[in-house]
Amino acid sequence: MTDRNVDPVLVEIVEGTLASVEMEVETAIARTARSPMIRDAHDFRAGIHDARLRKLTGRSYSALVQPIVRDFPIGAMRPGDVFFHNDVYLSEGGIGHLPDLCVTVPVFHGGDVVAFVQAFGHHDDIGGAVPGSMPSHARSAFEEGLMVPPIKLWDQGVPNRAALTIMTRNSRMPDSLAGDLDAECSACLMGARRLGELFDRYGREAVEACFDAIVGKTTETFRRELLAKIPEGVHIWEDYAEHDGVDEPRLHAQRITLTVDHAADTPLTIDFTGTSPQAKGPINHAGDYADGVFLKKWLAPILRNLADTPERMAELDVNEGVVPLIKMVFPEKGTLLTPIFPAPTNARTFVILRLLGVLAGVLAKATGGRMPADQETIRYTGVYGESDDGPYLMREVLGGGSGGRWYADGEDTIHVVPDSRNIPVEFAEARWPFRVERLGLAVDSGGPGEFRGGLGYDKHIRMLRDASFMSIADRSILSCWGVNGGRAGRPFQVTVDGVEMEGLVDDFPVRAGQVIRIRTTGGGGWGSPYDRPAERVAADVRDGKVSIEGAREDYGVVLAASREAGAVDEVVVDAEATERLRERLRETRPAAFFDRGPGYPKLSGGLPHAEVDTL
Repeated sequence: MTDRNVDPVLVEIVEGTLASVEMEVETAIARTARSPMIRDAHDFRAGIHDARLRKLTGRSYSALVQPIVRDFPIGAMRPGDVFFHNDVYLSEGGIGHLPDLCVTVPVFHGGDVVAFVQAFGHHDDIGGAVPGSMPSHARSAFEEGLMVPPIKLWDQGVPNRAALTIMTRNSRMPDSLAGDLDAECSACLMGARRLGELFDRYGREAVEACFDAIVGKTTETFRRELLAKIPEGVHIWEDYAEHDGVDEPRLHAQRITLTVDHAADTPLTIDFTGTSPQAKGPINHAGDYADGVFLKKWLAPILRNLADTPERMAELDVNEGVVPLIKMVFPEKGTLLTPIFPAPTNARTFVILRLLGVLAGVLAKATGGRMPADQETIRYTGVYGESDDGPYLMREVLGGGSGGRWYADGEDTIHVVPDSRNIPVEFAEARWPFRVERLGLAVDSGGPGEFRGGLGYDKHIRMLRDASFMSIADRSILSCWGVNGGRAGRPFQVTVDGVEMEGLVDDFPVRAGQVIRIRTTGGGGWGSPYDRPAERVAADVRDGKVSIEGAREDYGVVLAASREAGAVDEVVVDAEATERLRERLRETRPAAFFDRGPGYPKLSGGLPHAEVDTL
């Protein structure tokens, strides 16, 4: 904590103001943006940073200010300036792929820069080999779209029309791109004015002292409440991406060696040594910049699962205060996390989201299972083609199930990106030439367990015109793993009139009348499914989350059902038959602490589990 005396009431006021400004910026963007990905799917984030480049807000993750001040001295900045970048390799690790466009606005008080407001979002198209700027078979960053290093997009309130013209000229969706950038720049300028008012009201010294207190409180809370629950020692685990769009499917490893030393100033060391070489295809993530400061803040929310209660977990923000607690060790250049330019990165979600699960897995080993099973991972599916109004692109981020926890089932159809959501059916059908015939839960997709994994989506789209289907998705072979006796969830699957697609597809032709069926991942289960109360399994069957066959095969629960009009009206547990079946099934208990599902042996040469999966 800071040595300066800080009024605790003022700290609360400042902290609340920061959260309010961040929310106001995001609300303004959502209400004024043009593209469905920004306006409707809400795939964008805002963040507030101080003059020392520390992230002050914790409601969501954000990019970094480091690349801006690296290229533009703070002393030369002026009110009304707006900075822009999307270059992955010149973003200091804050931008993962080119469609993520980032705007940064300095906040002024007394002529000096005192803070920054920033927003970045996933835009429709920034050029490249395919619509949407995410070519699944890319071998180079030059195939992925227009790369823009940090530039001054607005100079003292005057937009740089030349730069905007270049960007929109390179986009297949120029109107959406221009409208989204206007929305983001205007919203951040508004946020900067709001923060300037905070400094005017209380003075720079008092507000910056509150910033120190806010960050320091996070450091102290995480060290005392969360890190103290991890046993000292060295803990190792790894997980895998399954394909890269170029090579045949194989295990692309991401390994974490976690060293815990509570007496050290930096108690956690996360060592990524053992991570696989960089992929030929676009699943790399450039994370080894600025001492890994982006990844520290990205991974830290997993630590909140160590809180005493779910309610306490929800109260804990992740801001710059987590950074001093974590040291990161990266392997040499040329791995999935340390790629060499111009290695492609547009599907880096396969790595960066998997790292959340790797940290959760290594913590599960360290704490005897007091972590959730594996969660859904982000994937993009969509179609593009010609409508009466010209070319169109529909791209959607559909969520999936989160992992079962030591105290509760996983959540159904959640989105791992905070506040993101699916595109409303009514909006989609009015805008694009297809009909959504089903949008519901994917029955039996959640991993069986004492606490069941959450369910994924089951979505059916009937095309009304010829189009092309696209998909950027992993977990189509491997599954979300179960832990501590829990079983893996079902993997991602797409079929077009019954023909199964690969997870990485750019331009599969879909004819008018054909149906695209999308089933997203189910979360892993926690604990043995034979310990789940039989009546809870029966309730899952009544709710349509588990089938009668799944109840028997996955949970060992024998049900008798009466059916009327094709629906299950009532299910009754056959207690004696259930007990006999469960007694027999318990003899087949998994040998490993983690269950990766049937996809792992296919890619491991027949091994039932990885060496690191046992305690």
